Formats: sequence, C-alpha cells, structure tokens
Amino acid sequence: MIDVSGLTVVFGAGRKRMTAVSQVSFSVEARGGLALVGESGSGKSTVLRCLAGLENPASGTISLSGRSVGPRRSHEERRLVQMVFQDPFGSLHPRHTVDVTLRQAAIALGVPDREAAVRRAMDLARFPSNLRFRFPHEISGGQRQRVALARALVGSPKILLLDEPTSALDLTTQHELLVQLAELRRDAGLTYLLVTHDLAIAPMLCDQIAIMQQGKIVEEMMCSVLAGSGPKHPYAARLFQLAREAEFRAPTETLAGLPA
Repeated sequence: MIDVSGLTVVFGAGRKRMTAVSQVSFSVEARGGLALVGESGSGKSTVLRCLAGLENPASGTISLSGRSVGPRRSHEERRLVQMVFQDPFGSLHPRHTVDVTLRQAAIALGVPDREAAVRRAMDLARFPSNLRFRFPHEISGGQRQRVALARALVGSPKILLLDEPTSALDLTTQHELLVQLAELRRDAGLTYLLVTHDLAIAPMLCDQIAIMQQGKIVEEMMCSVLAGSGPKHPYAARLFQLAREAEFRAPTETLAGLPA
C-alpha cells in the first residue's frame, strides 16, 4: 500500500542548506502499520508530510496503492491518503463549527454524498452527533482530535498518516483514542503510518517499527522484537532502554556520542 524509495528532503540553500531526510526507503503492506520512531528533528514528520503531499522531496519516489504520486494530486489521490495532525486545536479553524469543518473536507475531496460521508466519518471517529454544530473551543481536547480524525475519514481513505495523534491529550483520553485507532485499523482495513517519539505507543497501532536518527532510518524491526532481544543499532537500543526505564533526560545527556 505504501512504497517509499530513496526519499531525500532538503531545506534552504547555500550555507543554510539542510538535509532533513536522507535516502529513506520503506514499505507498508495493505492493512498493515509502520511506526516511525525517533527524537524531535529526526525527520519523521517530514517523511509524513511528503506522503501527504505537503512537502516536495528533492529526490526519491512515493507510491501509494501501486501508483506513483507527487505533491500535486487529484481528488482520487487525495482521498486515498489523509493525515491526522498532532495539535487537535491548531489543526482546526477556530471560527468553523465541526459541521463546517467536515463539510469543507468533503467538498475539497470531491465527495459526492457529503451528508452521508460526514455522518459516517463522525460515527467512525465516535464523535457525538449532538456536538456537530459546536466550535473547537466549545469541546474538549479529546473531542477536537476526534473531529480531526473524522475530517481525515470523510473521503474514506485507505491510508491514515498519524503525526503524534495523542501527544497533546491527557493519559486517559490518550488511551481511549489509541484503542479506538487500533480497532479502526482492524475493522475498516486501514493502513497506518504513525510518527511518534514514544516506543510504547507503536505496538498498539503498528506491526513494524523504523527508528530514525538525523534524517535516516537506522533500524527496522517487527514490533514483536521489542518484547524479545530488542533493537541492535546502538541508538535504537538506547532509545528502547530509555523507554523501558521511563527516564526523562535531555537528549544531550542520554544519546550523545552514539553513532549515526
């Protein structure tokens, strides 16, 4: 369902030129899930934005459902893959009701029966119908993220891109949404690409994990490996150790000196 080959993303020019992603390649089977895990600035969200068509890579190819895609996409290509952003408040227009937000998404994606699509998306996201005409500031953070999820589901995508979808939520709401996302992937047959810095979340939603460091994938493994021998690459192993110990130290203290 997802095939990425040699993806490289460069920002700036001259002395300000920076390679954010370097020669990243991976694939995800239909109905499968891959978690990109790493520290902030490792390039994982940039990869996600390329798949969403929000960034234009310098080189490399992206294929979704067997077709090569670029940043300019048709309605059909945009309906194929949708993204749930990290901030459930910042990703919603503050002056648009839930109804307007979902209807505009249906219009932008060229969905024919908009009312049916909106209702179906709200049901899948488990967003209460009695809150449909509320504004973002009138609902909770968890409900706002369900609106963001419903917006992504309006076009009946096959692929969901999840950018730290629960990091802005309290622990209880985070757990509820993770359980729902796991059930949604199973019941709706979706393919997930998850970006997270939290290794504990990855096995809940995905089958595979790819560890990113400084714009590169340094190790790929099945989630089942985490319960056994764990990662082999020094950086990935240290990241896993920190997750298990639940230590919260600055990156310069915990990950300095490890090979790229």
